[in-house]
Amino acid sequence: MSHYVKTFHAVEIGDGSDGTWAGHVRPALAAAEDWLTEEGRTPEGAARAQRLFETHMPELVPALDRLAGQLDWAPARTFLTLAAVRPFFSGCTQIGAEGTLLRNYDFAPDACEGTIVSSDFLRPVVGMQEAGWGLLDGMNDAGLAVSLTFGGRFVHGPGFALPIVLRYLLETCRTVDEAVERLRVIPVAIPQNVTLVDPDRTATVHVGPDIPLTGAPDDCAANHQHLPVPDEQERFSRTQERLAAVRAAGVDVAAMLRPPLYQYAYEEWLGTVYTAHYRPAEGRVTYHWPGEEGWELSLAGFTPGSRTVALGLPNGNDGP
Repeated sequence: MSHYVKTFHAVEIGDGSDGTWAGHVRPALAAAEDWLTEEGRTPEGAARAQRLFETHMPELVPALDRLAGQLDWAPARTFLTLAAVRPFFSGCTQIGAEGTLLRNYDFAPDACEGTIVSSDFLRPVVGMQEAGWGLLDGMNDAGLAVSLTFGGRFVHGPGFALPIVLRYLLETCRTVDEAVERLRVIPVAIPQNVTLVDPDRTATVHVGPDIPLTGAPDDCAANHQHLPVPDEQERFSRTQERLAAVRAAGVDVAAMLRPPLYQYAYEEWLGTVYTAHYRPAEGRVTYHWPGEEGWELSLAGFTPGSRTVALGLPNGNDGP
């Protein structure tokens, strides 16, 4: 059996005003100051991050102020912009088709927050929270679902960490086309791939600090973009192998729960922490783990709770 056991929590936070959100994130943000860039710790850097947020995400400024005001921490407002945080690089594989979005999130288990939130800042949204109020993946009440993967190139520039961008897209967009147009003008700090699904369209796009938004050749993504990764990086991440596998499998939960799509290099920050299967037109998402019963949550009937699961392959064979 796996040596990794992780507890996931489902939390209903509403508009963030009743203290539930703050009570949940305070422990997770205890070391968040380490996430800030050196520039973000200066008054000038903090001001730049906040201006960037106000320029590109003005609709969320009231929510930002409301959340930051509940944290007894001076840099809270700067941190929650996610425009002054150090880059982090993960794995992940994702695919969209016929109104569904399926993804594996690959990271270090202890470094993944593991909180599924139901929120209502501007509209009802359910997703996997990260970095305070950002989202790794999620859906809204309009039938739009989005998910991210790392783009495979280790470059960093001015802009937002993508989890807050996904939050913004779900709060303000109803369709894939609308979300893609917003993505064209929002600066993103590191190369990322975004898969977007609504009832009528699916798209995967590449974004980053050094490229314009570019459509992927099909509706899936692993951890590279328009350029192949170096051979050593491929041996480590298996990104091209995984992309070929998910392209061949299609939207298939069982395929996601076995190698090569299911990864087990947890100590190298490349183990699969969860599989999420979104059906946004139905307002439903199911989280899966090998050998475990799926955990379904919905926009209409979100039930707070927790689930403790063993990570890794259930037969104990964590090798290829």
